[in-house]
Amino acid sequence: MNIWIDGKEANQPNRVGSGQFAFEVIRNLEKLDHKNEYTILLPSLTMEDLPKERPGWNYKILKPNKLWTIVTLPLALYSAKVKPDLIFSPTHYIPRFSPVKRVVTIFDLAYLHFPEMFTKKDLWQLTNWSKYSIKKADHIITISKSTKKDIMKKYKVKSKKITVAYPGYDRKNYKLQITNFKLENIKKKYEILGGYIIYIGTIQPRKNLVRLMEAFARIVHLRGETKSTSGLHLGGGLQLVIAGKTTGPGRKGWKYEDILKTPKMLGIEDKIIFTGFVPAEDLPVLLYGAEAFVLPSLWEGFGIPVLEAMACGVPVIISNVSSLPEVAGNAGLLVDPYSIDQIEQAMRTLLTDKKLGGKKSKQGLEQVKKFSWEKCAKEILRSFNKLAN
Repeated sequence: MNIWIDGKEANQPNRVGSGQFAFEVIRNLEKLDHKNEYTILLPSLTMEDLPKERPGWNYKILKPNKLWTIVTLPLALYSAKVKPDLIFSPTHYIPRFSPVKRVVTIFDLAYLHFPEMFTKKDLWQLTNWSKYSIKKADHIITISKSTKKDIMKKYKVKSKKITVAYPGYDRKNYKLQITNFKLENIKKKYEILGGYIIYIGTIQPRKNLVRLMEAFARIVHLRGETKSTSGLHLGGGLQLVIAGKTTGPGRKGWKYEDILKTPKMLGIEDKIIFTGFVPAEDLPVLLYGAEAFVLPSLWEGFGIPVLEAMACGVPVIISNVSSLPEVAGNAGLLVDPYSIDQIEQAMRTLLTDKKLGGKKSKQGLEQVKKFSWEKCAKEILRSFNKLAN
C-alpha cells in the first residue's frame, strides 16, 4: 500500500494538541510499519526529530504553504505519476479535492457546543471545513468514544466509518527518576515558592480557567484553616501553576486576555503562576512536584495532560463531561465544570485527605497503562488496511 500523510502539523516547534498527535502518530507508524510505502508531505524542511528517511519512508516538500489543503495538496495528488492508495490528514482538514481515498482526524466538536469561545476566523474554518471533511472523507479517525458519538449524532455518520484511536503519552519521558534536586531547580526556574496545584494545556476560554482561579482564590483566602497532605497550610504557601503558551512560535492559546487579568481581579496575583510554554523535559518534573492536577474543561476531545499527570502518580481532578471520565476512569475526581463549589471542594479534598490522594494516585498509575502512542498508531494502520481492502 502507498500511503501519503499530511505532515504540516507535525513539522513545527513546541508541539501541542493536534501537532503533538500528528508527530507521535507519524513517529510510531514509521517504527511499526516497514511493509507499506509512506510519503510525508511538508511545507518546509523536515524538522530534526521527525523519523529519518529510509526505503519506504520519504518526505516531499510542497509549495505554497498558505493554500495547503485547497491548492497544494490537491495539485500534488492529481499530478502524481504514481498515485497513493490513500492520503491521511492527522487534522480536521482533508485536501479539498482528491483522486484518491481520504482519511481525516476529528479531535472534537467543541466549536459546535461552544462557538462563542472561538475567534471568528477559527470558528468559520472549523465549522465549514470540519463539516466538509467529515462528509467527504472515506474514513474518520477520532480520539475518544465521546467524540465518535458526537460525530455520529451531529453529522449523521455511521459507526463503521469512524475508528477510535486513543492518544498516548511519551512513556520514556515519564519513566525518569525525579530527584529533589531536579524538582527544586524546576521550581526555581518557574518561580514556584512552595506547594502547588497544576493545570497544563492551552490558555483559552473552554479550559474554564477563570472558574478554576475563582475556586482556588477561596482556598487561598481561607488561609491557615487546614493543612495539606504535605503539612502545607492551604493559604500561605500554596500556588496555582497554569502551564500553557500565549506567545512565541507554534500553536498557542486564544481569547486569553480575560484569563490573564483574573488573578489581579481576585487579589491573588502572587498565588498564580503563568509559566508560558513548558518544554517536554520539564513537564514530568513539574507534574511530579504537584499536589494535584486539575483540568476543569467545559469540553475535551481527549486530554493528554491527564495521562501525563497519572503517569507521574499525581491525583487528577477532571470535569464530568465529554471524554474526560473515559480517559481517567476511576482514577479521576469528577466535578461539574460549572460549579466553583465542586472545583474548590475537590482541590480541598485532595490537599487534606492523604489516604484518598494515595488511592487516586495508584488508580491513575494503573489507568494510564491502557494508553500508548503505539496502540494509537496500530488502530490507525488497521483502519488504513480496512479501507484499502
